[in-house]
Amino acid sequence: MIKECTLRVLPEVAANAEELTSVTAKKLGLGRNEITNVEILRRSVDARQKQAYINLKVRVWAGEPFREEAITLPDYKYVENQEEVLIVGMGPAGLFAALRLIELGMKPVILERGKDVKRRIKDLKGINVNHIVNEDSNYCFGEGGAGTYSDGKLYTRSKKRGDTDRILKLLVGFGAVRDILVDAHPHIGTNKLPPIIAAMRQCILDHGGAIHFDTRVTDILLEGDKIKGVRTQKGELFSSDHLILATGHSARDIFELLHRKEIEIECKPLAIGVRVEHTQALIDSIQYKCETRGEYLPPSPYSISKQVNGRGVYSFCMCPGGVIAPCATSPGEIVTNGWSSSRRARSTANSGIVVELRMEDFAPYADQGPLAAIAFQKSIEKRAWEFGGRTQTAPAQRLMDFVSDTLSTDLPDTSYAPGIRPVRLSEVLPAFINEALVHGFKKFDQSMRGYLTNEAVVHAPESRTSSPVRIPRDPKTFQHVRIRGLYPCGEGAGYAGGIVSAAMDGEKCAEAVVGGMVRSK
Repeated sequence: MIKECTLRVLPEVAANAEELTSVTAKKLGLGRNEITNVEILRRSVDARQKQAYINLKVRVWAGEPFREEAITLPDYKYVENQEEVLIVGMGPAGLFAALRLIELGMKPVILERGKDVKRRIKDLKGINVNHIVNEDSNYCFGEGGAGTYSDGKLYTRSKKRGDTDRILKLLVGFGAVRDILVDAHPHIGTNKLPPIIAAMRQCILDHGGAIHFDTRVTDILLEGDKIKGVRTQKGELFSSDHLILATGHSARDIFELLHRKEIEIECKPLAIGVRVEHTQALIDSIQYKCETRGEYLPPSPYSISKQVNGRGVYSFCMCPGGVIAPCATSPGEIVTNGWSSSRRARSTANSGIVVELRMEDFAPYADQGPLAAIAFQKSIEKRAWEFGGRTQTAPAQRLMDFVSDTLSTDLPDTSYAPGIRPVRLSEVLPAFINEALVHGFKKFDQSMRGYLTNEAVVHAPESRTSSPVRIPRDPKTFQHVRIRGLYPCGEGAGYAGGIVSAAMDGEKCAEAVVGGMVRSK
């Protein structure tokens, strides 16, 4: 007999297989010895009351042996001699598009401006330690994209866009822990992602796909309104009638190229703000309503959103037990982001706190046309670099000092490796963003008592929350509205927001390419 049921148990019970089995047997009216296994299907923390509980959905095996579902990879074909599809970018959208093309019998040819996961590490050290930004290899660019070295969060609200379980199971097939199939907010961790990405790369190569690292696309070749290929910075030509453009939200040179080529793109609002760091112990005490987090509870995240003068002010990419990272993609700018390892074991917690922007906010840059939001981003990032001393040292302020617009006389320790410098952030941020954040933090403290403390430190800016452009495409064919054979894809094209949604979009674009070829024959 196999049954499913839901349970609400203490954290120590959820962590102990024997106790969990006993509780399950009692709920189902079974003898303890009748149960051969309790398989956890879903797990989440309920910390709304003073006592935290774990909510579980379980599958119970009674009177028969447990058979764990095997997670296997698809039957990938060998495609070396099949028709080629160009993919620009090797983040989640590009990777999953490539794998889906192979599954469907097409050959992906990936062009990635950055380096493989192993060689990227040297360039990350360069920006963290030496303040040197490599424009092609950094936290945003390189094999696996931004997610590889900035956390690997897999939670998505985009479940209507595709099969999220399929994406998670593929990741497990390539080496991720099965817990990502169970947890309400699945997370792999920056320390665990590189070998998974490398395994995906090897699968693509083993099945006849091609990957070109250190290959920056500088031109898109057209014949009338049809894609014919691309040209690279080295002068190489790659020909194909099919191009999946999956460059991520920071590939400004690609957006500029599209605009020059008169390939339609649209300005898109995003959110911009700061990254705030507290001690993890404080966040735990607020969220779990206790002095010290129990050993069976994970480091607590938080998610909070308020309205200030009609604008949303909200947490973004919150990293429990995490680190703030320098994520600039060009010299002369500062960008902050955050990541956590798989255990989330650091003593600090950080989150982007950002303000919703509107199209009218970009009016001072209207002469930039569809690139106006990029110009707005750049202006803040360059100002932060100036106030940071023209290095990757980030302008910063204690949280209560930020709210009172007082220059901090000193700053607490930070996880941000390049270091921080006391600055009145009202001189860095546009006035309306600064004002919204000030009021937002006051409202946050009403919901999370203790959040507004001068032991927390504000780093500026958090400016790469999503793409500043959308590349319009036909919702049925996934092709650009005017250019045949061009498939704008993933977060950079404005159709995803995170690893899972980008991966799903990559698969859909791959399916659209193959479907379009079948229809044209």
